[in-house]
Amino acid sequence: MTATADATATAFASRTGGARRLAGTGTLLRFALRRDRALIPVWVAVNALMVLSMPGTIEGLYGTAAERADLMRQMETNASLRALVGPVFDDSLGALTAWRVGLYAGALAAVMSLLIVVRHTRDEEESGRQEVVASGMVGRRAPLTAALLAAAVANAVLALLVAVGLAGQGAAGALALGLGVAGVGMLFATTAAIVAQLTESARLARGLTAAVLGGAFVLRAAGDSATDGGTSQASGSGGGSSVLTWVSPLGWLENLRAFAGERWWVLLLVAGAAVAQGVVAYALAGRRDLGMSFLPTRPGPAAGRLGTAGALAWRLQRGSVLGWSIGFLLAGVVYGGMTEGAADLVGDNEQAREIIERMGGQAGVTDAFVSAMVGMLGLVAALYVVASVLRLSGEETSGRAEPVLAGAVGRLRWAAGHLVIAFGGAALIMLLAGLGFAAGYGQDFGAILGACLVQLPAVWVIGGTAVLLHGLLPRAAVAAWAVAGAVLLLGWVGPALDVPQSVLDVSPFGHLPKLPAGEMSWTPVLVLLLIAGALVAAGLAGLRRRDLTT
Repeated sequence: MTATADATATAFASRTGGARRLAGTGTLLRFALRRDRALIPVWVAVNALMVLSMPGTIEGLYGTAAERADLMRQMETNASLRALVGPVFDDSLGALTAWRVGLYAGALAAVMSLLIVVRHTRDEEESGRQEVVASGMVGRRAPLTAALLAAAVANAVLALLVAVGLAGQGAAGALALGLGVAGVGMLFATTAAIVAQLTESARLARGLTAAVLGGAFVLRAAGDSATDGGTSQASGSGGGSSVLTWVSPLGWLENLRAFAGERWWVLLLVAGAAVAQGVVAYALAGRRDLGMSFLPTRPGPAAGRLGTAGALAWRLQRGSVLGWSIGFLLAGVVYGGMTEGAADLVGDNEQAREIIERMGGQAGVTDAFVSAMVGMLGLVAALYVVASVLRLSGEETSGRAEPVLAGAVGRLRWAAGHLVIAFGGAALIMLLAGLGFAAGYGQDFGAILGACLVQLPAVWVIGGTAVLLHGLLPRAAVAAWAVAGAVLLLGWVGPALDVPQSVLDVSPFGHLPKLPAGEMSWTPVLVLLLIAGALVAAGLAGLRRRDLTT
């Protein structure tokens, strides 16, 4: 009887101990969803709209079975395009939708998830808010659980929208694509949960998780470019996919084969990896003190290279600049390698030709394609400049800016260090993109470089908007992401949906000359530079006059 009682007491203590470790999870989840009431809907809506708009676009481009079959044949021989968007497994509208946007939808879901998890774990610890929360009736693992549940809610809504929106193309394929995209999102949510335990900085946690995502994309691209696409991938147990493709989680999403003979067991692979990573994250969370990490930040010198505000800003942002630089250089090489085959891919398809010309101008298909791809790089560069500018907000709200400003450093001098890196870094990555593009294409070096650099005024306008929001409305500075996202969506999806030019002109990128073949016009370039300068000046004026945000 005594042994039985002891065993019962032990089991009860174990159960209650587990319950105590999760105490307050529901409250923290509701709080997380309330804090992200703008962030999550924007990310989900943009991703879902990108996916759901694609069937109509593809039907307009490749309306007949013969045109879709010809597209598959073109993909079999174009390694650069397979590296960019993956192989085509079937010629149905649903399969072409999964081919065209599936990988990017999964990548966006991964970015959304890692931002949510890091925001509600390491960000909270770094700012000191988690210590205040932990002093109440909150379990040790409740914050991590709430963060993962918030990511799960966002991915579940995204999966539901995709599955319902594409059900007309085939219920099984729509469900597979929705679950696959959400599964990749949750896989990287648990990756971010592990990294958040290892690092002491939220910035580093986001950067390392994003680097894992970038590595997954590179592995998948290398695997797809090394194998034949199209129907040749449909044969055999491995489906012709390279080993590198199977190593990448994005490759798993591709090999799920939504709308092309779904491989449901791949979802078990994704779920198993997510659960395994979640177990590791929980184990690590239980073995460290609040605010600590397994990889503590190495202290740096207090003088010398860090003797100025600009040097400190460079120390904080150099990793980000390096990562973006490498990414843009490689993207330029890939886009350059695709250019020679652009005319063959479009062929006699008038709709595809019209979309490329709307994006890149009325020049020949090859020049229009170059202009369109350079424009896409400019749109992505706007995301870099927003992230770099908003580093000011992170330094301010975390309290790290206050000790710097307490010394002989003025606010404008402090902000200038970060803004030089933001705006100068944008110029650097576009320069490297141009060099990579010219190297991949093998000709028109000067023209392509000029086409890349002419994107900078529009990129700087988006950066100026972020500076304005930070200076005048610091608590709403995160809205700069919505501006950049709207511009990106407009530039990417707008031409395919034949959006009126008056709507496209809302974006600063809509006013840029269509180089390399188009005529250079300096008036819009100078106007955009003046607008960017005015936005930055207004933002800095607001920063000088307001109190610091804590």
